[in-house]
Amino acid sequence: MTALIVAIDGPAGAGKSTVSRRLARALGYRYVDTGAMYRVIGVLAADAGLDLADAEALANLCDRTTIDFVDRDEQVRALANGRDVSATIRTPAASQQASKVSTVPIVRERLVAKQRALGASGGVVMEGRDIGTVVFPEAPVKIFLEASARERARRRAMELNGTAGDAAVETMASELAERDARDRGRVHSPLRPAADAVIVDTTDQTIDEVVQTLEALVNRCAAALASQK
Repeated sequence: MTALIVAIDGPAGAGKSTVSRRLARALGYRYVDTGAMYRVIGVLAADAGLDLADAEALANLCDRTTIDFVDRDEQVRALANGRDVSATIRTPAASQQASKVSTVPIVRERLVAKQRALGASGGVVMEGRDIGTVVFPEAPVKIFLEASARERARRRAMELNGTAGDAAVETMASELAERDARDRGRVHSPLRPAADAVIVDTTDQTIDEVVQTLEALVNRCAAALASQK
């Protein structure tokens, strides 16, 4: 069956990463987390003491950084120049750093080129915020995951803090609102669904339910394309 490019977009907490990883395994596809790529650049820039708005310095950093994803022990690990940075890039600080560097046009240009290279041969599930609109607008399967603001905050609080108490959820809701405003309001590659994306609300669905829905969607598309050949 035809190996496709599957583009999955959506805001933080909508379930992109978990669903995309599971879907990639179910399909036997490669998984690429483009948000992690921005996190890598944000973290490396902060560690180097770079101004997160310095376009030239960030462009140079992108050019000399190799980013890849590998399966290890049932987990997808993010590698920066061969070094495992999976834990480092999953902190709240890394999230904010990623959101800031992603507003710099030259960073998006450099990382989009890397993303296109990673997915060019197909057989890939690529998740992020502009995959279906900018990175692979020609992808045959475009999905936009969303969830209620409260549920997104609850999920992120559980993921980062291991608790979903009212205080933790309120704090996370505030952070997500700030990030959403940046992601949706930026001039270059704002967060929005592609015109032909399938929008899936994950608020009241289990991970298994969402993955099954998306797997069926991809298989239908692959079968339809194969029948046209």
